[in-house]
Amino acid sequence: MSFPRPDEELKAFFSSVIPVDPRITIKPMFGNLASFINGNMFAGLFGPQIFVRLQEQDRLRLLAEEGAMEFSPMPGRPMKEYVALPEKWGEEPDKIKKWIQLSVTWVETMPEKLPKKKKSKEK
Repeated sequence: MSFPRPDEELKAFFSSVIPVDPRITIKPMFGNLASFINGNMFAGLFGPQIFVRLQEQDRLRLLAEEGAMEFSPMPGRPMKEYVALPEKWGEEPDKIKKWIQLSVTWVETMPEKLPKKKKSKEK
């Protein structure tokens, strides 16, 4: 299965709307980008879509916006808690930054997610 990929201009735009914070990292993921705070993903770029992770009340408010939709990297398989922002907001970075900040504020309250230890091969 191949995933849609953003161009370099969109990757740069995505990086520009992510808050500058030493706890935040942006990592490549399946040819796209994802942003993490304390090991928990809070936003990402999937082809032309920017998506955010939100608590229920904010998620419902965002889904009421024209063009917002549940984020589904595979058809019919939405990711719980994630919403794709309206693509037309690409011309309104302040709107995107507002929703990303709401995501950061919520996700930073979650327990730190540590990388899973790799199982060693026993002989």
